[in-house]
Amino acid sequence: MRATKKILFVLCAAAIFASCKKDAITPSANSVDQTPRKATTELTTTLSETFESGTKTAYATGNVTLSSGSWSLNDALIGNLSTDLKNGTQSLRIRNTGIVNMNFDATGGATTITISHGIFGSDGSSTWQLWISTNSGSSYTQVGSTITSTTSLQTATFTASVTGSYRLSIRKISGGTNRINIDDITVTTGTGGGGGGTTGDNSNLLMGNPSNASTSVVFNTNYLMDKTYYTSSYNSVRGTPNWVSWHINSSDIGSTDRQDDFRADVTLPGSWYQVGSTSYSGSGFDRGHNCPSGDRTSSVAANSATFLMDNMIPQAPQNNQQTWNNMEQYVRTLVSAGNEVYVVMGSYGTGGTGSNGSANTIDGGHVTVPSNIWKVVVVIPNGNGDLARITTSTRVIAVNTPNINTTNSDWKTYRTSVDAIESASGYDILSALPTNVQAVVEATIDNQ
Repeated sequence: MRATKKILFVLCAAAIFASCKKDAITPSANSVDQTPRKATTELTTTLSETFESGTKTAYATGNVTLSSGSWSLNDALIGNLSTDLKNGTQSLRIRNTGIVNMNFDATGGATTITISHGIFGSDGSSTWQLWISTNSGSSYTQVGSTITSTTSLQTATFTASVTGSYRLSIRKISGGTNRINIDDITVTTGTGGGGGGTTGDNSNLLMGNPSNASTSVVFNTNYLMDKTYYTSSYNSVRGTPNWVSWHINSSDIGSTDRQDDFRADVTLPGSWYQVGSTSYSGSGFDRGHNCPSGDRTSSVAANSATFLMDNMIPQAPQNNQQTWNNMEQYVRTLVSAGNEVYVVMGSYGTGGTGSNGSANTIDGGHVTVPSNIWKVVVVIPNGNGDLARITTSTRVIAVNTPNINTTNSDWKTYRTSVDAIESASGYDILSALPTNVQAVVEATIDNQ
């Protein structure tokens, strides 16, 4: 359980997702699923700052007018060097214990705050915090946990419960002269509240939305996509999903052949690069599924959906074909034994080692090679009312492997805790579970 869950300030999630209930009739193995899993969200953006406008070239304290309003930058500037991590041409660069504050009140409330971040150039790691004021800057309260920035641009997601005006403060708290980049701050508020739709049994997002991904194209590094047979957060900058979430029960496992129809997803926003079927060719990395083909063999449509390239990551062949394949097969044996499972898989970091050696990106820089690949599996006996049936004794399997070509074929070697994966990735993976249940199952390392 991430520290954000322990702060009383965090009271609500950014989005409430609507999905179908379990069918009373189980479809035959080759039938088309007539009850597709859906995820919807209604969000209103109350602040968006990309740092593409405005100029400040010195670290000395000063104000700069950006597209959202006036900001105070203390030991911080607007960076536009090739070594500044950024989406676009500019981002914030903060050193020492620099502080960046809004000089104005944003209105409309805040339930979700997303901020892109990473370390500048070859600097060492640093940590930073987000603080918020609801009294025009007279006092501030920290939101969520302390964030550690790494060598690639990541998205940190914070939850809040502000209904009126607010100001944000970003504070670098460690790392000395090491510098960090901050980019793409987006604040949204949900309209569903507690009386909107609910996420029902068999929903791909029943365990929660780990990064509070949104269907708004503004969220180009955290874009929520419902592909019927799985749901994902897509990162158009990395060219891969941040995470993919899906449910498996016996009706998902049939006799449909593997389709092997790898293809670009033409439903992506038109301005985004579309990773194609040949984008990985000659790279030394496999087109590694997140939601596996073998988990969706109930119909041609279900299996074909898994071959969209935005369900893929560049994965070291040994890691993909042995380590992860063995785990995927094991998970399906749990389903065959009378269980249903909820699975969340993702990746993070930059740089892996495939059959041709190490690489940070492929496809001309359009696709980032992750350094780590993780998966969390929640196992419960077949039944109804799934969330209510998950307790502190429920089996949760968490695995985190390096993306290298020498991984052990025994996936159990890489078992870890959900807490450890959350700390490394910045995600809140089982956020839909009661906090007392999360505290236990997320700290436990599976040993069965």
